[in-house]
Amino acid sequence: MDSRLTAADVARGVGRLFALHDMVILPEVPLPNGRRSDITALDSKGQIIIVEIKVSRADLHSDKKWPEYLDYCDKFYWALPAGLNADILDSEAYLPSRSGLIVANTYEAAIVRPATLHPLPAARRKAEWLRLARTAMRRHMQVINPTLVPPLSDI
Repeated sequence: MDSRLTAADVARGVGRLFALHDMVILPEVPLPNGRRSDITALDSKGQIIIVEIKVSRADLHSDKKWPEYLDYCDKFYWALPAGLNADILDSEAYLPSRSGLIVANTYEAAIVRPATLHPLPAARRKAEWLRLARTAMRRHMQVINPTLVPPLSDI
């Protein structure tokens, strides 16, 4: 494993992979339950994908909050740097029948195990689309006008 890879490197590789598949992403998206996804994506069908990035085995072992993301996505992926041993993700505690696996570096990524689709209820999907759209628009507003008063914050 290239120990110099950071979560930002892995996120960049995942973003490049998703762009090739006509998916758009938002990094660091706050969730209504107080958690924050590393990457939230929308595919061309409107499915919501959450990606949790782990760059070390210790980080992977210590994460107990990830199941709290499942109520906000149709698909869930782990993203790891190439070379990080992912065998722990095969244990039932990590729901391998539901969660997918992406291996990435700074320039590219590959889906090693596809995530299983678990469609959100219609009302939750609508609420999540609205929240994601407002988050993206708020961030864009701050880019084009960084002196907005009061400063806008993510939901």
